[in-house]
Amino acid sequence: MAGPEHGRKRARSASRSPSRSPPRQRKRPGAASRLSVADREAARQRQLQREQEEERRAQQEAASRGVHDVVKQFYNTVPERGRDWRQTDSKIKGLRSFNNWVKSSIIQKFIGDERNLKILDIGCGKGGDLQKWQASRKVELYVGCDPADVSIKQAKDRYAQMQKKSRGRLFHAEFYAKDCFGEWLGDIPIIKDVGIDPGAGPGNVMSQRWGGGGFDMVTMMFCMHYAFESEEKAKGMLKNVAGSLKKGGRFIGCIPNSDVLSTKVIEHHKAQGTAVEDTNGAADDEKDDRPTFASDDEDDWDPEKSLDSPKPNDSEHADGEKPDEAKGKKKQQADDDQEDGEVEEEGFQWGNGIYRVKFPGKTPPDGTFRPPYGWKYSYFLEEAVEAPEYVVPWEAFRALAEDYNLELQYRKPFREVWDEQKDDPELGPLSERMGVRERGSGRLLTTEEELDAADFYHTFCFYKV
Repeated sequence: MAGPEHGRKRARSASRSPSRSPPRQRKRPGAASRLSVADREAARQRQLQREQEEERRAQQEAASRGVHDVVKQFYNTVPERGRDWRQTDSKIKGLRSFNNWVKSSIIQKFIGDERNLKILDIGCGKGGDLQKWQASRKVELYVGCDPADVSIKQAKDRYAQMQKKSRGRLFHAEFYAKDCFGEWLGDIPIIKDVGIDPGAGPGNVMSQRWGGGGFDMVTMMFCMHYAFESEEKAKGMLKNVAGSLKKGGRFIGCIPNSDVLSTKVIEHHKAQGTAVEDTNGAADDEKDDRPTFASDDEDDWDPEKSLDSPKPNDSEHADGEKPDEAKGKKKQQADDDQEDGEVEEEGFQWGNGIYRVKFPGKTPPDGTFRPPYGWKYSYFLEEAVEAPEYVVPWEAFRALAEDYNLELQYRKPFREVWDEQKDDPELGPLSERMGVRERGSGRLLTTEEELDAADFYHTFCFYKV
């Protein structure tokens, strides 16, 4: 018995190799992570570079998104509170009623006597104007487009509720989440079927003579100012509008009044002692009232640095100085200003308890926004808006619209619309039903603060010719 057992022990002993490497010495806890000072500094620099690169990418992404995505995100988060809340608990219910009455007024004024109208509502939001079109009893088709997909869903829900109440006597409507300034609307099937002219715009003689879309009216309520972020978007917006309209069609809308913005800017510069009077003279105005567009300028000309003076010649400035000499003097002046404690012009703002407008930086001392694109300001309205917007310089817009065969027919500030239409046999009683003024006495229910906020806007109508 001892023999076999002894053999098994020997066999196990034989399996151990005498040449096996000795076990690796274990390091003390934390020894593996010990780095020299230089290694730690190098790691810190690499981390810093990664963070800076991520920040740069985030900034580039935000810049590429532009105001469109910022506004889209804002309106997607605005809750739908319902009609009862707007008429009872809202802090600006008087302003809401007043603005809605103005929109009803402009719709009724230009809807005409035709029947079976086709309406394209650009920037339709949550469908707040659906009932206005239904009240006309003249609409056959309504197409609503808005970049905010949540708003589009709410518009569809509102239309579905209207369908239940109408018992089949409601116009057909379709809704699409679409950027109507940066994208071509001809990609939408219903718009393509109704008709949209891809050749609309300057320089296309054939389109001007025979072209045209199939829509009777295009409306753009409180949103067109976002298109003036850039020349490309403004022209893209007008191409969609003009391409969609048939000859004789109407383009109506409401936007911030650039006359108000110019007046406030001039007042600000007068208070700062930096106002500049217009020295061009009437003769220059009579020669050409068309605006200077960004595409007319050379790539290296900075309009923000040239608002007060004509664009310099490449080879020589107006005073005979060479460009390098002028740049040197300009830099020296900037250095002197900085030494004296002077800083670049800061933004300014105005408003009241329910609205606020703020320019974040430079503004033109003469109140003329040129080139007419990219003049950003922030606009806040209690319970409604808190977003960046862009100035729509009116004369520049009117001149540009002419290139797309859109001829101005009407333009009035909101307060003047009220004065003009308040005693209309239909719109007068409507103002009472909408809560704009008191039944019987006719007393205006909109507060002075609300009217002051309404004065920021004007309304317009163009005809497609």
